[in-house]
Amino acid sequence: MPRPHAGNAHARATGYVISIFFVRITALLMILSAGSHTASADDAALWQALRSPGHAALIRHALAPGTGDPGDFQLRDCSTQRNLSDGGRDQAKRIAARLRANGVLAARVLSSQWCRCLETASLLGFGDVTELPLLNSFFESMHRRNDQTAALLEWIKDQPLTAPTIMVTHQVNISALTGIFPASGELVVLRRTTEGDLTIVGTIETD
Repeated sequence: MPRPHAGNAHARATGYVISIFFVRITALLMILSAGSHTASADDAALWQALRSPGHAALIRHALAPGTGDPGDFQLRDCSTQRNLSDGGRDQAKRIAARLRANGVLAARVLSSQWCRCLETASLLGFGDVTELPLLNSFFESMHRRNDQTAALLEWIKDQPLTAPTIMVTHQVNISALTGIFPASGELVVLRRTTEGDLTIVGTIETD
């Protein structure tokens, strides 16, 4: 009986390995594709929620390099604060474009009084921005965390929320209210229940 040629055996083995490789790659691509479709569908539901009555969004201000604020921080003097970088301004403009691309064509915008938040809010391009001290950072005054968060929660409960409502604030404020640590420019969509409680609908990374 003729013996199998070693080269043929090697070729078959190589072909098998290549086939398995392509099967695995194909499966991985299918999984990644399914995941991206799910994320897209989830995002669509979140945008729909934001456009619906009874919902609001918290946004962490756009990119502002550094942590906290300088020791000589003054509320009305942007030169004493940590401000948006050029990249942060570009990011805020991209967030504005993303909002409009997803049907948020008008919104009530409120902001922390910190310059990086006010600039982010202004660059969203929805017109007048209302300063809301309850959105101010307490990073340097953590003793205010609980009282300020409770007051913000009560304030949100009392709002009409008949149109998209966007609140531009800081990571510490969002984390205290929701338990979420957002990236710069990330949206956290909230829903107010009929009982007046707030629930987290989800988050959208806008950049």
